[in-house]
Amino acid sequence: MKKRSLSKKLLGAPYILWAAIFIIVPLLIVVYYSFTDADGNFTWSNITQLVDYKETFGISILYSLIATLVSLVISYPFAYVMSKKNEYVQKIMMMLVMLPMWMNLLIRTYSWMNILERNGIINNFLGMFGIEPLKMIGTPGAVIFGMVYNYIPYMILPIYTVMAKIDRSVLEAAEDLGSNAFSKLRRVILPLSLPGVVSGITMVFVPSVSTFYISQKLGGGKIMLIGDVIERQMQTAYNYNLGAALSLVLMVMILISLAVMNRFSDNDGSLIV
Repeated sequence: MKKRSLSKKLLGAPYILWAAIFIIVPLLIVVYYSFTDADGNFTWSNITQLVDYKETFGISILYSLIATLVSLVISYPFAYVMSKKNEYVQKIMMMLVMLPMWMNLLIRTYSWMNILERNGIINNFLGMFGIEPLKMIGTPGAVIFGMVYNYIPYMILPIYTVMAKIDRSVLEAAEDLGSNAFSKLRRVILPLSLPGVVSGITMVFVPSVSTFYISQKLGGGKIMLIGDVIERQMQTAYNYNLGAALSLVLMVMILISLAVMNRFSDNDGSLIV
């Protein structure tokens, strides 16, 4: 028993070291800069300045929630249909979902910037029919679209993974007990797929609320999210203390959302049934 315990500790040592160096230490550095000034003296000024960015936090959360909801509405039926197909079709659909992920996020976003701009492909096509160019770049819709496009695979994959594991005999039993298609979806499929839904919501909301490149390019510099503010403080204003304070609040928000979603996942399955 002692040898097994020692071997487990040795096997876990690299992970603990990795977590300490790349997770715990950076978090401690962020906390340190959040509560100090440029001279290293303790101060609350960085935290009190966050009140000036409450509107930016609100917009970031709102856009992220909308992007997450849109991704869920699109992904759930897509994942359901994909889980019903044969293995060959599933592989093709999976490849189509993953194909954009083979390109860098910057390239994907910049490509849509060229498509949506005033002289882009869409407006040139509309111009062939005498339609005036549409203003798409620099709008909230473009930013939310960029979030959905870039992060929707993270919603589809966990939902599909859970749905593909649902035992067919459970669905057949529901049909034998008189469940119609809607009742079967509400009482069987939704509760069983809830862990995938929660995982997908988390995996889309977290990167959306902290994004900055998408809002910079598709927002045309007119839409400022909290990620943009943090980047500006770090790279332009060189105010690492305020940037760290903003990052700390963002991390707390993300941790709270994760805790809420985990709570929801634990308890809500029985409520749906």
